[in-house]
Amino acid sequence: MKFEIPEIKKLVHEMIIPIRWGDMDAMGHVNNSVYFRYLETIRINYFEKLGCVPDPQGTGPVILNAFCSFYKQLEFPGDVLAKMYVSDPARTTFESWCTLSRTDQPDVIYAAGGATTVWVDFPQQKAVPLPDAIRARVTP
Repeated sequence: MKFEIPEIKKLVHEMIIPIRWGDMDAMGHVNNSVYFRYLETIRINYFEKLGCVPDPQGTGPVILNAFCSFYKQLEFPGDVLAKMYVSDPARTTFESWCTLSRTDQPDVIYAAGGATTVWVDFPQQKAVPLPDAIRARVTP
């Protein structure tokens, strides 16, 4: 099954992540769990860019689910070009999508994944509406 990013989406962030020697497994390619780390890295970097790092005494983003589809093996050495998209803002959630390619092959998607993000009031431990500033940034 081929990964599909929704037609109505918004490219919001790009970054380059170096592939480290320690990212590889015994088979000589990047371990599948590391792809999730790459997805987490761009997502957190985007949240920092928005100024919305989780505040245990306030509100912030929490991941409800995450997924990744693997198409080609990433190998050391190299750099990953991660591109993050957002879509489908709802009352308390939005979707994020990410493609992972190599900087030397930017048009070849090696893996793609995403996550559903919910905005949470941490002290109350419940979902709350997306702040207007965040909604504006995640609306295509």
